[in-house]
Amino acid sequence: MPSRISEFRDISARYDVVLCDVWGVLHNGVEAFRPACEALVAARARGATVVLITNSPRPSPGVIAQIRGLGVPDDAYDRIVTSGDVTRTLISAAPKKVYFIGSERDLPLIEGLGVQMVASDDAEAIICAGFFDDESETPEDYRATLLPAAKRKLPMICANPDLVVERGHRLIPCAGAIAKLYTELGGESRIAGKPHQPIYRAALTEAKAIRGALDRARVLAVGDGMPTDVRGAIDFGLDLLYISAGIHAKDYMVGEKTDETKLNAFLKAEGASPKWWMPRLA
Repeated sequence: MPSRISEFRDISARYDVVLCDVWGVLHNGVEAFRPACEALVAARARGATVVLITNSPRPSPGVIAQIRGLGVPDDAYDRIVTSGDVTRTLISAAPKKVYFIGSERDLPLIEGLGVQMVASDDAEAIICAGFFDDESETPEDYRATLLPAAKRKLPMICANPDLVVERGHRLIPCAGAIAKLYTELGGESRIAGKPHQPIYRAALTEAKAIRGALDRARVLAVGDGMPTDVRGAIDFGLDLLYISAGIHAKDYMVGEKTDETKLNAFLKAEGASPKWWMPRLA
């Protein structure tokens, strides 16, 4: 079972590189978690390289602007790699007549890639960056569109593998939930973000550009999402600090406190083995 730590500095000296999740660890979609930001600022002051690694479908310039607006300071990290960044490679290799699922704010994902947005009946591929309206829709609202596309064997490129994220005190569905339904309908989903390896390789490339050669045993991942952050880090062979008060808190938290017996049972049931855990990065 993972070891409980009280403060990030208890372990940060063991690691040269920190790959830190963003949504759910540094902010909740409404405001930054100040203690988490301060922990990363302090880790960098002690010599660590911090690369933010997020399943946001937006390319990194848009995410930098977003998190700055939420209160995440620039000196909390060295570089940022987004699912949008690595997904653009998949889009470049895919058919260019696409049915785009997502809001207008997600359109930078396809800028400059020669993509033509068409109706679903005319599409040769689907790009899913999110919901048209994530405040009111569920994946089932897309079933009627997805079923014919799955029968036509259209590939879906999913730019945000997350199933849900925190927005304030609520959980909001993400593109990964639509991709999950598409796969269940027999469709093919192509994903480069967490838990898949392209985003981790890209993050380590950024770290190497700063530090030179790396010892993977001295790279720590930080995250709260079981199917994405946790699974991706463990499968990539990284130590993991699990943030327990994130999207899975209802499975083992009683009020504001974590029931460690329930937490350990949850992790065992998921087949997950983080090295460390704490409720919030601080």
